[in-house]
Amino acid sequence: MRIIDPHMHMVSRSADDYKRARRAGIECCIEPAFWSGQDKHNAGSFFDYFEQIIEHETDRAERAAGMDHYVTIGLEPKEANYREMAEEVVDRIPEYLDRDPVVGVGEIGFDQVTDDEEWAFRRQLEIAEERELPVIVHTPHTDKPSGTERIVEIIEEMDVTQERIIIDHNTENTIDISTRTDCWIGFTLYPGKIEASSAIDLLEEYGTDNMIFNSAADWDPSDPLAVPEARDEMLDRGWDREEVRKVVFENPYDFFDQSPNFEYEA
Repeated sequence: MRIIDPHMHMVSRSADDYKRARRAGIECCIEPAFWSGQDKHNAGSFFDYFEQIIEHETDRAERAAGMDHYVTIGLEPKEANYREMAEEVVDRIPEYLDRDPVVGVGEIGFDQVTDDEEWAFRRQLEIAEERELPVIVHTPHTDKPSGTERIVEIIEEMDVTQERIIIDHNTENTIDISTRTDCWIGFTLYPGKIEASSAIDLLEEYGTDNMIFNSAADWDPSDPLAVPEARDEMLDRGWDREEVRKVVFENPYDFFDQSPNFEYEA
């Protein structure tokens, strides 16, 4: 069963991880710009990083594993708190959005739910709306339900296209908030966020429409095979293969197919 993983931070992984993921069925991945493990203090560091994931990682995925690799570009919320630098970065984001492997804006949203984070979130939502691009939204690690409430309030207030937004990093404590919208719902299968078994339990309750699994395979303990493993657990629990395929392939395909640069063939 083919898989699209829409949240693999492969810049932090080895070439062998690409190979293992490909053997497990992941034919396509989307790598969102994210916090690199240490705060950046210069705007130029972002631009070098954007170039690395757009050019080098896309090439490395093809060379290592024959995998289609796309990216989303954005100023993630943690570093939005360096306001002067953040403004310089956000001003240049539009020029990256026309690059071939770039299929959306993200990840954006909240970390500590500060005023500067909200400024960056709103500005990048505007950029995505102007360009009719998909958006990956990061819900905060702390005070997650109230932070998710604020995300939904801003999305509704700004009247942006919810069908082009995925609210990611959902848990049992946020699912009722996120599903009030027409946004897509992401579950990041990652230690300390949500385990696959708990995410599958939520699918049994809420259904599979607009639901997406991703791995967030980054610098910390994490697993680039999290989505294939969740696929296998769903099958072991007796899920219909078509429903499983919907969650791990069709839903992420349909979401990113809204981008003009997404050319992966289903």
